[in-house]
Amino acid sequence: MTTDQSSPELTYTQEQVQQILNLAIAQQAYEGEFSYTQLVEIAEELGISPTALNYAAQALQTQRSELVKRQNFDTYLKANLRKQVGRYAIANSSFILLNLLMGFSTPWSLYIALLWGLRLGLNAWNVYHTQDEAYEKAFQRWERKHQLQQKVNNWLERLLSA
Repeated sequence: MTTDQSSPELTYTQEQVQQILNLAIAQQAYEGEFSYTQLVEIAEELGISPTALNYAAQALQTQRSELVKRQNFDTYLKANLRKQVGRYAIANSSFILLNLLMGFSTPWSLYIALLWGLRLGLNAWNVYHTQDEAYEKAFQRWERKHQLQQKVNNWLERLLSA
């Protein structure tokens, strides 16, 4: 391919450079992982300062730990929902059976099942709808609770080991 020497050199924005490099790295057939030394060498070749590289590495680590926390929170919510569904099934089947044994003249057990099912459905919506403010608030509460539990456990370990 020939290039015209009189044409101006192509320029790219920082975002375009990031996208191009991400695509190039993704297409590179490299088996294995990069060592920190290799990462530093690549950064030096790209003109990235060691400070910026360390900041980016720490930011990535923070993002990963946040992702793990959110996955643990989602697992907790789903396990809690499964328990609620189990309680709903056991209790309401018992109420319906009791109502049938009593003659089912007034279907009071269906009202309980309907109201409880409505509440269970709203809880399921909150578990699987993770893009709103209520989810974020619940996550913050859960995270604070676990941080407090960890601090108490650490304090008790130090107290018992002394």
